[in-house]
Amino acid sequence: MEIVKIDSVSKLHKVLGLSAPKHPLISIFQWREVQHHDASKNYSDMRFVSELYSISQKDSPCEDLKYGRNVYDFNEGSLMFVSPGQVLSGSDEDDIDGWGLIFHPELIRHTTLEKKMKEFTFFRYDVHEALFLSEKEKNTIKRILEDVQDEYSNNTDVFTKDLIVSQLEVLLNYCQRFYSRQFITRTSRNKDLISQFEAILNSWLDSIEYEDKGLPTVKMCAKEMGMSPDYLSDMLKQETGKNAQDYIHFMIIDRAKNLLLSSSNTVSEVAYKLGFEYPQYFSKLFKLKTGLTPSQYRKIS
Repeated sequence: MEIVKIDSVSKLHKVLGLSAPKHPLISIFQWREVQHHDASKNYSDMRFVSELYSISQKDSPCEDLKYGRNVYDFNEGSLMFVSPGQVLSGSDEDDIDGWGLIFHPELIRHTTLEKKMKEFTFFRYDVHEALFLSEKEKNTIKRILEDVQDEYSNNTDVFTKDLIVSQLEVLLNYCQRFYSRQFITRTSRNKDLISQFEAILNSWLDSIEYEDKGLPTVKMCAKEMGMSPDYLSDMLKQETGKNAQDYIHFMIIDRAKNLLLSSSNTVSEVAYKLGFEYPQYFSKLFKLKTGLTPSQYRKIS
């Protein structure tokens, strides 16, 4: 399988058979403009390692596009977010509508948006955790895209970069809002996922002292649930006010309280039973979450 590194906007335009970009660091294109200009190549057998940020919407199903090892079906109105360093597999399908936005990390270098990018955790979601837009939301995104495109299509001046970056930040803020709405509308399903998450943690904690498995991790729980760690954490934050790591700590401390009160085990023995390699870390975490050391909690309870 051929592997193609996409390290610039112009390189991606060339691969997609698009005309030269109007700006070296950002581009918005329509998928119907994409042309597989090299008939000798089977794009579905190619892998692309992209160093760009990208947001894609496709308005007709495209079952051939792959992200990592997974197939992604672009349902109507859904958005997929890709961060630099990800691997994509191509598609030979031409009858697709929708748009793509790509920008190089250099565009936001030394800006407030660069510092804020880590807050947009949806760039690290799995492919099946796409954002599904309502018609009103699609129109909002469309207006911002038009503003961005107008700005980089005009003659550049000292204000161009700041204005483009500001509009990008607005776009991503809206996407964050729309994901929050999506979490809310899926509350019933999310409660089932929380129950599944708790069951995984309880099973893990029940087996720790017998299997020496160590502490449960967000990554481990997310993998067992078929989710990305960031999506799991954001879903829990929306529903419970705690992110995934906080929720794990909450359940560990709750289990620790029971062990401290129902057994004569030493604090160190309780720590080992819970999967802590170092009892000092257990005591530090317990005090952080309860305001008391394990010994103090045992005495006053």
